[in-house]
Amino acid sequence: MPTPSSPHLALADWRRRVAALYLDVRTDTGAAVARLEAFRAGRDDLFRDHPSSPVPAERRPSFAGLPYFEHDPALVFSAVLEADADAPALDVPRSGQGLGIPFRRIGWVAFEVGGEACRLAVFWLDEYAGGIFIPFRDGTSGTETYGGGRYLWDSAKGADLGTVGDALVLDFNYAYHPSCTHDPIWSCPLAPRENWLTTPIRGGERLADDHS
Repeated sequence: MPTPSSPHLALADWRRRVAALYLDVRTDTGAAVARLEAFRAGRDDLFRDHPSSPVPAERRPSFAGLPYFEHDPALVFSAVLEADADAPALDVPRSGQGLGIPFRRIGWVAFEVGGEACRLAVFWLDEYAGGIFIPFRDGTSGTETYGGGRYLWDSAKGADLGTVGDALVLDFNYAYHPSCTHDPIWSCPLAPRENWLTTPIRGGERLADDHS
């Protein structure tokens, strides 16, 4: 399918294609490793070839794919949303210039990694379209992964791993870096302090070994 030349239509096309990758994840009943490999291959294609890629245009010809941790089945959870209806609105910090991004906490999800109890706030984007947003930092942030954290859910952008009743599917093998990791022209929401975990979560996207 040809990519639109208009930057606005191209960005809309990018989001449509990202959402399609996540739809494939939710509906594919094949082996988990094969499903993840297909997702990563599709994402790498977008980052290399799409005009709305966060990779700067001059680096795309030499782009060899994003670095990832190996698949870990122990990093997949189905966590019931613990509602937090009385939580105040907050401005989530961002990587670049501008005001904080208006979110409100709608609840919490709890799980265990390596025997350690973990808990993440689940946010709702208080803007026109809304959407669930789960950013996080962990024990790898600033060394093996971006210091500002990674994203697990961003349903406003199509990054939606699905739900089972009142439970959210949390698969850290699909955790990914915000666009500002690749180019500082992007201004991205970062993980607020309540989503700073000390436990290392070695799943999903990581930094390249030669990242400076």
